[in-house]
Amino acid sequence: MFDSRYDNDPVARLRPRRGPVQRREVPLARGLVVEHTESEWCGAVVGAREGLVQLEDFRGRVRAFPLHDGFLIDGEPVRLVVPQRRPAGRQRTASGSFAVEPRRARTAMPSRIFVEGRHDAELVEQVWGDDLRAEGVVVELLQGADNLAEALAEFGPGPQRRAGVLLDHLVAGSKESRIARAVERGPHGAHVLIVGHPFVDIWQAVKPERVGLRAWPSIPREVEWKTGICRALGWPAEEPADIADAWARIRGRVRHFRDLEPELVGRVEHLIDFVTVG
Repeated sequence: MFDSRYDNDPVARLRPRRGPVQRREVPLARGLVVEHTESEWCGAVVGAREGLVQLEDFRGRVRAFPLHDGFLIDGEPVRLVVPQRRPAGRQRTASGSFAVEPRRARTAMPSRIFVEGRHDAELVEQVWGDDLRAEGVVVELLQGADNLAEALAEFGPGPQRRAGVLLDHLVAGSKESRIARAVERGPHGAHVLIVGHPFVDIWQAVKPERVGLRAWPSIPREVEWKTGICRALGWPAEEPADIADAWARIRGRVRHFRDLEPELVGRVEHLIDFVTVG
C-alpha cells in the first residue's frame, strides 16, 4: 500500500530527468510567439531563412536564432520545423518568375551586378536570389558609390563581361549621378549599365505599409539617415547592432517583389536582363 499524499510529489518533478527532452514539432508561421530556451528571448516569428528564425519582441527588437535550437511555447518544449508546402500548379519565386526544377548550381557567368552595400545585396538576394542562381549571376559589393570607378577598372568590363550597377539616390544633381556620368563617358561605358532608384537608402525601397507606416519619416540632411529613421520610429540607434537589428526587422517583412516599390523592382529586372543577354 502507498500513501496517496505522495502520488503527486512536486519535489520529485524538479529532479533532473535522464535522456533527451521530448519536443513537439511545430510548423513555423509568421506571428507564432515562442521563447528561445537558452537566452530566454521571447518574440513573434517575423522571418526564417538559411537555417535561422527571426523573433521580434514586444519592443520591436529582432534577433535571429538557429532553427535547430530549443524553443518553448507556453512553457512546453517544441522543435520548430519549416512547413512543407507544395502549391498546385507551377510555383513562382519571390521575384514573380516561374520556379525551375531543382538542379545543380550553374557556374558563375563572367558578367556581374554591383550594388552599393550589404543591405542592398541582402534585399536583392532575398527577392531575386533564385533567378540569379539560375542564371549564374554574382552580386558584388562596392562599399559605397565612390568606389565604383576603381571596382570597374579591376573588373575590366567587355563585350562578354558586362557590368550592371545599382546605385542609391540616383537623381539629378546628386553625387551618384555625377559618378554615373563619369563612368558612362569612360573607357568601360559601352559595357556598363548604371541604374538607380530615387530613394536615399535601400530601406526606403520597402513599401512603408509593410512596416506599419503610411510613409517613411522625413529626416533632416544633417542626421545620418538610418539613425534618423530608427529614432523617428522609437527604435534603438546608438550602436551598429541597433541598425542591423532595424534592418533585420524591415527585411523580415519583405516576402516578394510586391512588397517593394516599383522604382526598385524595374531597375533590378533591367540589370538582370542586361548582364544575361546573349
